[in-house]
Amino acid sequence: MEDLQGKTALVTGASTGIGAAVAIAYGARGMRVAVHYNQSAGPAQAVVDTIVRAGGEAFAIQGDVRDSAAIARVVRDTNARLGGIDVLVNNAGSLVKRAPIAEFDDALFDEVLHINARSVLAFCREVVPLMRARGQRGSIVNVSSVAARTGGGPGAYLYAGAKGFVSTVTHGLAKELAPDHIRVNAVAPGVIQTPFQDRFSTPAILESFKAGIPMGRIGEPDDCTGAFLYLASAQLSGYVTGQVLEVNGGQYMP
Repeated sequence: MEDLQGKTALVTGASTGIGAAVAIAYGARGMRVAVHYNQSAGPAQAVVDTIVRAGGEAFAIQGDVRDSAAIARVVRDTNARLGGIDVLVNNAGSLVKRAPIAEFDDALFDEVLHINARSVLAFCREVVPLMRARGQRGSIVNVSSVAARTGGGPGAYLYAGAKGFVSTVTHGLAKELAPDHIRVNAVAPGVIQTPFQDRFSTPAILESFKAGIPMGRIGEPDDCTGAFLYLASAQLSGYVTGQVLEVNGGQYMP
């Protein structure tokens, strides 16, 4: 992955969990990384410090992905600071809450879809013109979920639907952007032990998930980083676009 040295990346939702692991992995390969966060300023700065201590370059940048104006600012400021964006990782997302259908309301729909679906398109809308203008190969890596395949756990159908949207949009954008030498792929993690699970899944729910994983364990964020490194590297994945890489311990096998 020598081609990653000196490349730039914007990783959204990178203060904790998979996003943090990806940002640190990119930094360790010589990439210059924008660590996006919304409310977790301290953890985001800890990710930056980890990258810098290892000899890399990174900075933290705040923005609410429910706000398209904030997304435009994040991209504009990242582009100015890094001199371009080679890799965009659309990782920011949230289940918001588990809600049976009897508790469904319009506000929940709007929040889940804005955070997990609309934000992906909004970031792409801002980044794609920058990638086109540079005339170099770019890579967009969206984050879907095994929930897009299975419908999700209890009360997570909205989140699952939003991630299904992400997977489908990935295919469409890959077709549109291929002539511009911009590859668009997705990574679909399975059940990964992150603050996301701490917030939304009880021990009983996690045990039920674990029982359906052939590898017999809940994943860790570092189990996902290889897929993101692969998709960022044109040397390794230059002929790969429109794909959804499943990283789930065998929980779902397409």
